[in-house]
Amino acid sequence: MVGGGNEFRFFLSCDISLPLAFRVLHAEHILLTQQKAPELFVECKLYIDGILFGLPVKTRLEPSGPMYCWNELITLSTKYRDLTSLSQLAFTVWDVSSGEEPEIVGGATIFLFNSKRQLKTGRQKLRLWPKKEADGGVPTTTPGKVPKNERGEIERLERLVNKYERGQIHHVDWLDRLAFSAMEKAKEKECERKANLYPSLVVELCSFEHRVVFQESGANFYIPAPVSLSNELVTVWDPELGRTNPSEHKQLKLARSLTRGIVDRDLKPSSNERKLLQTIIKLPPTRTLEVDEKQLVWKFRFSLMSEKKALTKFVRSVDWSDNQEAKQAVELIGKWEMIDVADALELLSPDFESDEVRGYAVSVLERADDEELQCYLLQLVQALRFERSDKSCLALFLVNRALSNIEIASFLRWYILVELHSPAYARRYYGTYDMLENSMMKLVGREDGDEDGFRLWQSLTRQTDLTAQLCSIMKDVRNVRGSAEKKIEKLRQLLSGVFSELTNFDEPIRSPLAPTLLTGVVPQESSIFKSALNPLRLTFKTANGGTYKIIYKKGDDLRQDQLVIQTVSLMDRLLKLENLDLHLTPYRVLATGQDEGMLEFIPSSSLAQILSEHRSITSYLQKFHPDEDGPFGITAQCLETFIKSCAGYSVITYILGVGDRHLDNLLLTDDGRLFHVDFAFILGRDPKPFPPPMKLCKEMVEAMGGAESQYYTRFKSYCCEAYNILRKSSSLILNLFKLMERSGIPDISADESGGLKLQEKFRLDLDDEEAIHFFQDLINESVSALFPQMVETIHRWAQYWR
Repeated sequence: MVGGGNEFRFFLSCDISLPLAFRVLHAEHILLTQQKAPELFVECKLYIDGILFGLPVKTRLEPSGPMYCWNELITLSTKYRDLTSLSQLAFTVWDVSSGEEPEIVGGATIFLFNSKRQLKTGRQKLRLWPKKEADGGVPTTTPGKVPKNERGEIERLERLVNKYERGQIHHVDWLDRLAFSAMEKAKEKECERKANLYPSLVVELCSFEHRVVFQESGANFYIPAPVSLSNELVTVWDPELGRTNPSEHKQLKLARSLTRGIVDRDLKPSSNERKLLQTIIKLPPTRTLEVDEKQLVWKFRFSLMSEKKALTKFVRSVDWSDNQEAKQAVELIGKWEMIDVADALELLSPDFESDEVRGYAVSVLERADDEELQCYLLQLVQALRFERSDKSCLALFLVNRALSNIEIASFLRWYILVELHSPAYARRYYGTYDMLENSMMKLVGREDGDEDGFRLWQSLTRQTDLTAQLCSIMKDVRNVRGSAEKKIEKLRQLLSGVFSELTNFDEPIRSPLAPTLLTGVVPQESSIFKSALNPLRLTFKTANGGTYKIIYKKGDDLRQDQLVIQTVSLMDRLLKLENLDLHLTPYRVLATGQDEGMLEFIPSSSLAQILSEHRSITSYLQKFHPDEDGPFGITAQCLETFIKSCAGYSVITYILGVGDRHLDNLLLTDDGRLFHVDFAFILGRDPKPFPPPMKLCKEMVEAMGGAESQYYTRFKSYCCEAYNILRKSSSLILNLFKLMERSGIPDISADESGGLKLQEKFRLDLDDEEAIHFFQDLINESVSALFPQMVETIHRWAQYWR
């Protein structure tokens, strides 16, 4: 909400000191007399209450693609706080192609606030008045808005697209593609029908996280809505909405005063109060505490100090804007029972700004060993965004741990490098990167043969050189026209010729994916995948005489896959700690940029390929692990591996809401391990309609002997056991995803309710026995779902004709 005559007050996410900025995107239906490419510039003026405000801004429009497509950013010196409700932008397009006097192409004006006094955002299409300079008067003679009586089908569709881009229409990928295709055809027909379409200019105004409303300072600016007998919705603005109730605030301060501390020290909760406290302590980290819940935790803070799970709730109950209360809280935190590492991650989320709280969380993290730390390293790098200084306790902790473990140093360096592309936090990550480099360069080699810091850092920077060379190779391979065989031949020629230095490195290079030392590429064992992006499949020689296969992709954002695989690896660790090994395959993934990365190659075949060649999963497994005395002619160990891996991925993909599951992204190894790849859709998003809770096709059930077999019963038992084990660690998983909210990963950053969707999958309202019945129902629902089978059939035909 904004307010003020000439003074704006931006609440929520808006900054009143920002200059007014917008983009000139493109123009439509402009007809010029000259044959050559036109030279245009746009003149923009800001009028406030009909009076010119500031100097006009003239910008030459340089095409960034097709003719009349510019995508030009224009920034005015005027701040948002200087605007009034009658502020308007006046655009005039000039043609300077002739080299003589500029000719007016047309002009248009647009009010920055709509009739409801809300700041306009997003894409705006303005009608240009031919041969007329834009008029900033009130009322204007060159309105950019098309009158209602002249609006047709095109205008209706464009308004819907604008709502869609602002997030006011729910996104459904498969339906959106159909809709946009139909809209393009409708536009073409409309353009053919109308011979004289008016010229227009398309601009994009800045968007904010929340709706911005103009309000005069003082009394409510809104005129009371007239009394109506119809059932219309009326917008009523409450000036006290979101403000603190003075009487409640005073009561809270009295209850938390310093003098109360002496009394509270001896307070013990009653049986009902203890039940309430236990309920509060068990609440998930995504749940915001109510005022009375905070009061109860604060009241019995001294008696809760022996319960480590209560600390995060206590910290959430503190009013950190009150210096006296914050001082009390910091003293208590130091005396509290030491919390677990998983709970410390919650204290590093953006909900907690206190340096003392975040410093305490880092001190808890110091107890984690290197293996556990690597499970959280990706999120800890994201948590640097929420620190108040560049040289925070967290940054120093990460750098110090990296100095003692080269694998942590390698991953930390790559995670930071990817974040350097983030404009808002680039400075923070550059500082951490410099800290890591300087600290590592100062390391001195020890007598036991350890390398010195300079050589260690050089071994890490050579990984970047390797990825740059692979990127160059991929560009050359993509430029080859023809079949995949020709591209494979070109790849091997490049590796043996121009890039022959990659076949034998001068010094071994540490693999970005693992601590393995690579000595060179084997050209004849390298290939490409048959897909639009042509990923490279490279076979490297290792220092110990073996080989290591890596997939390199360019043009695809692997950060989401990286997060999912990291979560699979963590869940695998949690299950094994409970003595449940489900033979998962958390292959390694590393995003080396926002559109490139590497993946570990696991020799395997897709279920689609297996069913095409062998007709059944059982026949495929019989080929590699035959046993006449075993179940279904397969060794018992191989079948057990298959059943366990099916159970593990069924539970994990359900919890993470992995979508777009089909037989091409379900892979099976020779030893019976099933695993999933390609995680472009998570947290419930799916391009296909009516997806089942989990991917459990009839061929998988048949490989277990059918729905009535003992092996299928064992499968369901493993599923339910794994589900209850992971439910116990729900807070850890929720905390990790909370730290990723501002990472820019599509399915997490685009959906504010992602954490709640993830929390719902754990069904924390059920006890273990109820959860077993719930998950068994999910399995039955997934197996009996008919619509996904139809979609799978359509997908197979699409793959066949591709």
